[in-house]
Amino acid sequence: MWQTNSWRQYKTKHIPKYPDMDHLDDVEKTLKDFPPLVFAGEVRSLKKSLADVAEGRGFLLQGGDCAESFSEFHADNIRDTFRVILQMAVILTSGANLPVVKIGRMAGQFAKPRSSATETIDGVELPSYTGDIINGIQFDETKRKPDPERLLKAYSQAASTLNLLRAFADGGYADLRHVNSWNMGFVKSGPQGERYRYLAHQIQESLNFMEALGITSSNTPQLRRVSYYTSHEALLLPYEEALTRVDSTSGDVYNTSAHFVWIGDRTRFKDSAHVEFCRGIQNPIGIKCGSTLDPDDLIQFLDILNPKDEAGRITLITRFGHNKVKHYLPQLIRKVQEEGRSVVWSCDPMHGNTIKSSDGVKTRRFDQILSEVKDNIQIHKQEGSYAGGIHLEMTGQNVTECTGGLDDISEADLSDRYHTHCDPRLNANQAIELAFLIADELKTNGH
Repeated sequence: MWQTNSWRQYKTKHIPKYPDMDHLDDVEKTLKDFPPLVFAGEVRSLKKSLADVAEGRGFLLQGGDCAESFSEFHADNIRDTFRVILQMAVILTSGANLPVVKIGRMAGQFAKPRSSATETIDGVELPSYTGDIINGIQFDETKRKPDPERLLKAYSQAASTLNLLRAFADGGYADLRHVNSWNMGFVKSGPQGERYRYLAHQIQESLNFMEALGITSSNTPQLRRVSYYTSHEALLLPYEEALTRVDSTSGDVYNTSAHFVWIGDRTRFKDSAHVEFCRGIQNPIGIKCGSTLDPDDLIQFLDILNPKDEAGRITLITRFGHNKVKHYLPQLIRKVQEEGRSVVWSCDPMHGNTIKSSDGVKTRRFDQILSEVKDNIQIHKQEGSYAGGIHLEMTGQNVTECTGGLDDISEADLSDRYHTHCDPRLNANQAIELAFLIADELKTNGH
């Protein structure tokens, strides 16, 4: 029998050992009395939209921060990332001629698994930084101790972020009439700026035509509102459990910390506590699929997490690297097709393409990110499958963390605006450029 705490009987990885477990228990009890961050009806709407994606009637765009930080919490940052995702969605809609499901890596992406449990600087060894919900990024013994109070701050920040996102999504900011006003500096010049302005002009012409027929944003809510959902990795299970509730209308169990949660590549294994937790909640679940995932094991995970093969329940987020995707992806696709399973296939071209610059700074090359996306789309076409989504670490800020793109960011530029708390993100310009290139690829491959 699954229970909200049955994961505690399974093997855990990447969950910190808190020095004061009584303190953690008190915080968990406090969180259990807090209001839900998202609502069951919203989750059901997302699952329905993802079922359409699984059937080839939509496209999934999932993007946002590698790891949200307490220090960079600002309304402008939230607005800018939301705006870029809206821009990308308009571009992808024009390429795929399909509705785009928009999910942010926001309002909860505070925890990060790390390849090493400790970090050593100048002979001093301390626990690794594992996200602001757990410890501090400063290399200080006190800051690096896991602190339960951080769960409460994460909840507060997530609630504030969701409040603002809902206002943007429902309050007219997303009105297609404002598409030209979404432009930021990076689309005011250069070839992609011209393409974006041309696309915006086409939308305005279409809206003018509809307005002449009496269809306006004042009488047609779809023109002024968007459905926007949140997601994060379900990593810190004490936090996830505390926000898991029984829906009063259906009696089903939902994780109310986000609309969509995923199981990471490092926590996806047999007898995993993370798999056990996720199997009991009704939210859509993502499974990160890297090169270590055996196709037969994937089917076993699908049996556990989606025994009724419910459409929209599972999104497979593949992350191999530009030089490995042709080897590993076809194996997974063929196995899933042989078993007749319903899944959304989404490409994460970020995590398999992380490298270090000559100065030892983590970065990603734009051309390698694009290469993995292109190969992903083409492989799905060859296998008779459907490339249904993209999963990106990106930001609305003008950072210099990934090299390449039209701005031609070099390794020497990385130090200019390198702000990430963990992994390098595409900046707003690179994200828009990638959206255009993906739209082109979708058109070429018959989406």
